[in-house]
Amino acid sequence: MIVHKVRVYPSKIKLDKKKQLAWKIAEIASDNAKLNNHSIEMAINRIIDNASVAIASLNRKPVISSREMALKHPRKNGATLFGVNSKLKFDCEWAAWSNGTAVRELDFHDTFLAADYSHPGDNIPPLLAVAEQKKRSGLDLLRGIITAYEVQVNLVKGICLHKHKVDHIAHLGPSVAAGIGSMLKLNSETIYQSIQQALHTTISTRQSRKGEISSWKAFAPAHAGKLSIEAVDRTMRGEGAPSPIYEGEDSVIARILDGKKALYKIPLPKKKEEKKAILETYTKEYSAEYQAQALIDIAIKLNKKIENLNQIKKIDIYTSHHTHNVIGTGANDPQKMDSNASRETLDHSIMYIFAVALEDGDWHHIKSYTKQRAKKKSTIKIWHSIKTYEDKKWTKKYHDPNPKKKCFGAKVIVYLKNGKKIVESLNRADAHPYGLRPFKRNNYINKFLKLTKNLISKKESDRFLNNIKKLKKLKAGQLYLLNIEVKKSNLKRNRNMGIF
Repeated sequence: MIVHKVRVYPSKIKLDKKKQLAWKIAEIASDNAKLNNHSIEMAINRIIDNASVAIASLNRKPVISSREMALKHPRKNGATLFGVNSKLKFDCEWAAWSNGTAVRELDFHDTFLAADYSHPGDNIPPLLAVAEQKKRSGLDLLRGIITAYEVQVNLVKGICLHKHKVDHIAHLGPSVAAGIGSMLKLNSETIYQSIQQALHTTISTRQSRKGEISSWKAFAPAHAGKLSIEAVDRTMRGEGAPSPIYEGEDSVIARILDGKKALYKIPLPKKKEEKKAILETYTKEYSAEYQAQALIDIAIKLNKKIENLNQIKKIDIYTSHHTHNVIGTGANDPQKMDSNASRETLDHSIMYIFAVALEDGDWHHIKSYTKQRAKKKSTIKIWHSIKTYEDKKWTKKYHDPNPKKKCFGAKVIVYLKNGKKIVESLNRADAHPYGLRPFKRNNYINKFLKLTKNLISKKESDRFLNNIKKLKKLKAGQLYLLNIEVKKSNLKRNRNMGIF
């Protein structure tokens, strides 16, 4: 790996293109490096994971709306839509929009946390859609996915967006563009311009995940994927982009992030070096913000320890800066304590999540978020007794550069009315790669089977799993086999008319 230093330059200094971050990313995207076998297997796991959560969300309102929009853009040789007959094809950017929304809706796929946040699985829907439309092979798709993960993970390691209240999809735009470029075997110049255009058009604020969180949280990554596809299309036609997008005098860094005195350090593999960043990422066992995963495990353990939950006086959670300030009481969001809050808001409230998991001794991607569940009096009582605190020890562990030492857990102290205290802590979720029971291929398959049960036929389930296992051997034009069909009568419609 090479650590690249990135800073702002005045316009009077013409920064050599080859010294720009976007060019360095483009070079590794176009280097045709050997694919690491472990990275290939993990990419297959993540395609299974995405399919699981996408099918489970097909009849949720945002996904229905995104699908209705995509259905208005048919294309004879386009891409497939999750749930829809695979013989029907649609413009790839609209397939990416619909499929990406389906993947993100339940907040139940993979994650990577470092200087910033990310869900790198968001790269897969736009890459798969383009791969279908451009008739690429299974190996081409895998190359693109592995490159996209590499780029996003390393940007997340080096550049903090949330400090400036910029949404994390700003790292997704460049990674999608780089992944598509790698998959289509584009040259460095085209990928370079694509990365810059994608970043320029995918900057948005963190209001997406603040206060009253709306369905836009599910649409936002799909929007970034769609814009990135359009950016690549534009640059393939010979058009350029704002440059240098990272280092320029009025660039993203200069005007939106740390400013003209900024210095960022971005790690990237050497040219021709195997890309392994995907192996540092982790999926979710529970449908909730990743930083809640270990806390759900703690709550489930405490459920067995505490005989009478009515004896709880209060609960204090000591955790990292990120967890406290994003999903804890440090966010200062009254909506996180509101039983009328949206599902999107509740899955960003560790107070709510912990209370429900503690009471139920379990977590369910639908039942745990229902309005009836959120209004349960005993739940509200526990929920409103919870406070979070930043503990610098947990913040330090959260930012540890060693993946084996990095922690996303907490220490929980439950105070009982009789004066007793119960203490439980966990460094990382049980399903984390370095947790008690790391997710393996069988876990991904079981998650798929559980989430798609009663939604697709056994025949369709077996067909998909058989095809994904042989992804490396799928030939050009066969990637539609990764789509999953649902009976047309089982797909809900939104009859409200839009513009399309």
